[in-house]
Amino acid sequence: MSDFPLGDMFGDLFKMLGQQGPDAWFQTAQQLALNVARGEDGDPNPQPRERQRLEEFAPLIGRHVDALFGVASAPTVTAVNRSGLTIAALNQWKPLIGPLTATPPSLALEGEDEGGGAMLAQLAGSLGPLFLGFQLGSVAGHFSERAWSLSALALPREDDSRYVVVNNLVAFAEEWSLERDEVYVFALAREFVAALVLSQPGTGDALRALLVDAVRESAAAQGDLMARLQGMINPENMASFMSNPEALLDEIELPGETDATRAINAASGVLGAFFDAAATEITTAIMGPRPLLSEAWRRHRLSDARGEDAAAALFGISNHGAHHELSRAFVADVAAAHTLSGFSALLRVDGLPSDGELSDARAWYERVSTSPLA
Repeated sequence: MSDFPLGDMFGDLFKMLGQQGPDAWFQTAQQLALNVARGEDGDPNPQPRERQRLEEFAPLIGRHVDALFGVASAPTVTAVNRSGLTIAALNQWKPLIGPLTATPPSLALEGEDEGGGAMLAQLAGSLGPLFLGFQLGSVAGHFSERAWSLSALALPREDDSRYVVVNNLVAFAEEWSLERDEVYVFALAREFVAALVLSQPGTGDALRALLVDAVRESAAAQGDLMARLQGMINPENMASFMSNPEALLDEIELPGETDATRAINAASGVLGAFFDAAATEITTAIMGPRPLLSEAWRRHRLSDARGEDAAAALFGISNHGAHHELSRAFVADVAAAHTLSGFSALLRVDGLPSDGELSDARAWYERVSTSPLA
């Protein structure tokens, strides 16, 4: 009889992991994310009449966005359910998170030369990337619970595809007693602007450069998943762990303030504030002032967006804090002096504001307007 009765089971696990390939962590993320996104209601598709109404507004919104930036883009949108947005988010986020799988964490166990310790340590090292998949999957699934679109996070995109969760818009309109049309117009405008800006090669490269350090600092702040695994990976509670791997991911913690987090928060804060301002301006131009909508959106972002906040934290970004008020003031100052067209610089690699410029919109505008790339 084996001195380590779970040896056969771990041998089977090693064999399974070896067969799954280098993208096993992402497959794990997809499976968990979709399970979370489906929720208790099964994640129904949007009603045809609601999808059609959303699509009817898209060409009009597209013309307003093109006029704002002086560009031409395809005025198309895809109405999806929560699962659709979840898959879109995973595909856009994978290149930003993937590099962490190249250096998976390790686990040192006491007495690893005795009994099954060495095997447990080997298992932990093999599972490292998979636990990153658990984390990403959990976050992506909960992100789509209330998020309207990918514009909830100012992250670089691989393309300018636009996905909108119609059922979440309907729920928001009903919760805040708003007209569905005004919510549709605002949500479309925000997503169209975000898709255009975040898919620009220059803007994307600038954001990716900021995210390299921010993502690593966020991973470190959340704790070594393998160290947390150490307290669970033993014969007594292995069954409990395997049945609920998401227990490792109860909290997503933000790193403390560093140069990296201040830089990404300044950039993402201004981008988000600009998306809000542009969506408000476009909605007003089409439907007239909608102060109740603006207030409802602000309150939603402050109190009803836990899934979006957790997703932001995964990338070292904070959706709350003083930098958000500074970002709103920054956008208001530039818009008052130069209209929102002054933010055309956000389409360039040198257009993102620095943390130092966050309190000095004039300095930012002077820099980007005199840049050789202007």
